[in-house]
Amino acid sequence: MDSVFVLNAAHLHLVLNHVPTLGTAVALALLLLALIRRQETLVHVGLEVLFVIAIVTMPVYVTGAAAYAHLRSGAGFSDIAARMHQDAALTGFAVTEFAGFVAWVALWQSRRIGHAGRGLVAAATVLSLIALAIMGRAATLGGEIHHPEIRAAAAAAAAPVTTTDGGEGADIADQFVAGRISQYMVNSTWAWPAAETIHFLGLSLSLGMLLAINLRLLGVMPQVAFADMHRLLPWAMLGFGANLITGMLFFVGQPGQYVDSAPFHWKVIFLLIAGANFLYLTVFKKAWETDGNDARFADKVMAVSSIAAWLIVLVAGRMLPFLGNAF
Repeated sequence: MDSVFVLNAAHLHLVLNHVPTLGTAVALALLLLALIRRQETLVHVGLEVLFVIAIVTMPVYVTGAAAYAHLRSGAGFSDIAARMHQDAALTGFAVTEFAGFVAWVALWQSRRIGHAGRGLVAAATVLSLIALAIMGRAATLGGEIHHPEIRAAAAAAAAPVTTTDGGEGADIADQFVAGRISQYMVNSTWAWPAAETIHFLGLSLSLGMLLAINLRLLGVMPQVAFADMHRLLPWAMLGFGANLITGMLFFVGQPGQYVDSAPFHWKVIFLLIAGANFLYLTVFKKAWETDGNDARFADKVMAVSSIAAWLIVLVAGRMLPFLGNAF
């Protein structure tokens, strides 16, 4: 009988893992071409691509951690190579997210004053170059996990850490950044509660601001100018950033709680929709032309989708202890 193919996180990671590298390369190329040709339209497209890649990089990292949990017991698997890959991916993820944030600020500024600040565009370009270099290294290390014949000398030569009781290998995670973050989040008496507090404050800020702006698109508060409502968007992005940082601290701290959790998977999926709403509200100009009145059907669909996405994110997060494997 033929074996049944079961899709798991390792397969998803193989599909997604080249997106940050290739996408960042495309964004960098567009930004450099815009610099050479001095075209504002190309600048906008490059910044938009960079922001989209920053959003998509989140499930790429999450599926990578899940793939590690599925593959670590396989034959020929190098734990050291995998952890080196994870550290490089975590660093690349952080730089990519920062580049995406700067790109979004430049786009928001362009919507407000008609053009993006040169300093912001330059910063986004430099950050995308750094992210591309780090992601390229992460991709190289990822290819070495199951291939000892091409494994980096650093991974092959790395020795297990000797523990205080004389055993070897038990504390190998302490050699790596992700392992140290995990140890700190788990063992600290205040790190996890403080991160939870910031996480809920960020969620409230994002949901509150985006709810107001999207309700304006749906015809609520017609007496308020859309441009005035749009000024709230950076506060929503600030909350989104706080959510992302603290959420990743939770995930890196205890990935085993989340990798097989259905509510967590739904939360990540609908966070992508919420992220898309930021870009939609920033770059599409129809709402500005009509001052938020008589919104098109597409605008209303995006507004309803964003509100629904945030509500699902709330419910999925609350269900983690009950339907998932968290806590």
